[in-house]
Amino acid sequence: MVEDLLHSVENGVSWITLNRPEAMNAVTWDQRERIIALLGDASADPDVRAVVLTATGRGFCAGADLRGAPSSGASGTGVPPAGGAGRIAGDVARTIRLGAQRLIGAVLDCEKPVIAAVNGTAAGIGAHLAFACDLVLAAEPAKFIEVFVRRGLVPDGGGAYLLPRLIGPQRAKELMFFGDAVTAHDARELGLVNRVVPAEELEKTAREWAERLAQGPTRALALTKQLVNASLEADRTAAFAAEAAAQEINMTTRDANEGVASFVERRTPRYEGR
Repeated sequence: MVEDLLHSVENGVSWITLNRPEAMNAVTWDQRERIIALLGDASADPDVRAVVLTATGRGFCAGADLRGAPSSGASGTGVPPAGGAGRIAGDVARTIRLGAQRLIGAVLDCEKPVIAAVNGTAAGIGAHLAFACDLVLAAEPAKFIEVFVRRGLVPDGGGAYLLPRLIGPQRAKELMFFGDAVTAHDARELGLVNRVVPAEELEKTAREWAERLAQGPTRALALTKQLVNASLEADRTAAFAAEAAAQEINMTTRDANEGVASFVERRTPRYEGR
């Protein structure tokens, strides 16, 4: 039986690969739960120092496919269908809160840097999964689609939270109001993608970036991620206080001591992630 989610740890990097190419990697309930668990494991494992999210085939992730969810009655949009039998008030909100939002939150809260290596179409929740990552690499054929409006739906999975913070409210509304496909190069111009590479170079580039991160001061990176993610929701006083507290915590790590010592001794630091 072919596994629909592949996982390996290589050179300190946790590789999480969606493997349902025949479904454009629409993510199932079971896959979602395993991705959330793997991101939690990455946070807790000192030997994992970076994460890559990627996929096989032509699609990165075509959105949510919850047809296999226990008693969900959900459609591929990620929410129970309109007029679904037995649906009561609160079902939709609960489905989104416990599903798509938990997945996006797991990426944002992962204590290790997470790279999205977007090999193809990323639509709906799939686009938000990429945008939640710390760094986004895209193959030239990749496309990003805020598909919700095409189905008469409100964006979920954190889209209205993520996009304005990445590209501003006007551009976020343009993508969400029209639902047009955005090419990899246009996504880079907008600020949604860090780098666009030929399809055949995507894995190589993701590996280079991830292994470079895995050789860095892991706890300092975790604290930096936390500070940046919180920065747009804090006033200056709170942001400055958080920064000072983060540096205080970081200075108790071996890597911080190694970084200072290597500077004084004029040598390349050897970080251990501790």
